[in-house]
Amino acid sequence: MKITLFGAGGGEVTGSAYVVESGRTRVLVDFGMVQGVPDADRKNRVPERFTFRHLDAVLITHAHLDHTGRLPILAQRNFTGAIYGTAATAELTGLILRDAAKIQGGDLVRLNRRRQREGKPPLDPLYSPEDVDEVLGRFEPVPYKKTVPIAPGMTARWIEAGHLLGSASIELTVEEDGRKKSVVFSGDLGQYGAPLTRYAETIDAADAVFLESTYGGRDHKPFKDTVSEFAEIVRKASQQGGKILVPTFAIGRAQLLVVLLAWLFRKREIKPFPIYLDSPMAVEASKIYVRHPELWHDRLKEIVRQRPLREELAATKSKLCVTPQQSRALNDVKGTCMILAGAGMCNAGRILHHLRNSAWKPETSIVFVGYQGRGTIGRAIVDGAKLVKILGENVAIRADVHTLGGLSAHAGQSDLLHWFSPMAASHPRVFLTHGEQTSREALAIVMEQQLGIKPHLPAHQETIEL
Repeated sequence: MKITLFGAGGGEVTGSAYVVESGRTRVLVDFGMVQGVPDADRKNRVPERFTFRHLDAVLITHAHLDHTGRLPILAQRNFTGAIYGTAATAELTGLILRDAAKIQGGDLVRLNRRRQREGKPPLDPLYSPEDVDEVLGRFEPVPYKKTVPIAPGMTARWIEAGHLLGSASIELTVEEDGRKKSVVFSGDLGQYGAPLTRYAETIDAADAVFLESTYGGRDHKPFKDTVSEFAEIVRKASQQGGKILVPTFAIGRAQLLVVLLAWLFRKREIKPFPIYLDSPMAVEASKIYVRHPELWHDRLKEIVRQRPLREELAATKSKLCVTPQQSRALNDVKGTCMILAGAGMCNAGRILHHLRNSAWKPETSIVFVGYQGRGTIGRAIVDGAKLVKILGENVAIRADVHTLGGLSAHAGQSDLLHWFSPMAASHPRVFLTHGEQTSREALAIVMEQQLGIKPHLPAHQETIEL
């Protein structure tokens, strides 16, 4: 059996993709988009010689773009097999890929105008909305924990990963020459303590494990402490009497923040105020979360059983904002309110309009609840810039700026060790992927010291034989 990494190796954090070959069988585990690096577009354009005609199946751990973003390329390259993932993953993947195709189209129009002025030929999009529809039609939903035949000599089980609604680790069992091998792909694992979705479940044994290491070098603050810090930040911000602007990711983070705020309102830890979820994608994702209560954490189920959280939100006249008109109307809202809008790093989306409209007002507060990448507007504001160019205008930053860590959907180092520990006794070969080199190295040292396991740190496009 051979496994080749076509992404998330060599110290890269995005673009997860593994090709598993055994005898005449070939399957693909995840096919994510490379993001956040200067040559991402080149890396995402799969060479024409890869037709995927002889690919038997595709297995998906979860819906995030860095695990699903290149799937529509399969529609262009003669792939005729099935794509397997949980039901919630299939729904969220549709939402994410349609949005990605739309963004690509808009970005490419602007890019090709520039290329035309430079005398360069136009570029084609990575894929079209029609490619997205074609590949979504190949999804076959799978239940958790059930062994599913996916190709000759291969079966798979999807085990709760606790990272995102529908997320899973995949246990792939391969029979070759009368022998069976178990290979586990962790996918992205969630941190223990977050109350939105179920926690990651462990696996007892494996012959090989491909383990993510996004936060392999450190732990997050305990979630309970993070909630207390969040409550204090929001309490202080609400006393300013102005808008509280929260750049947020549309899937996962937005839903978690709404749940936390409704719960804090219920407990009277924060004086209630209106919340505006200003993101069509976040609104659609929230509907998918509501459709899958079986995947909620038990604590959330109990809270909702006591009284639906929407009652707290309705009492504050909170609203979902889908249309551009609804978003623009927020400019005229007076008094304390919170606007949750994308994008999470302020590199695009409706949050830019709200920042331009309100960041120069002293009564405004800006609360960052996620990592801000270098070169983004969000990073400039966090770093203390007094003047920032937003949508072509120079905007003075007079708002109070707050940052909150600890809400990551990724497992920290201790969570990763907790998840892997039951498998340690079977002495599997371990491959650390989906993490920067420093994170991989830090996790490898701790695993060797505490568990006697020496992981391998594979390179991009490295082929591993089992």
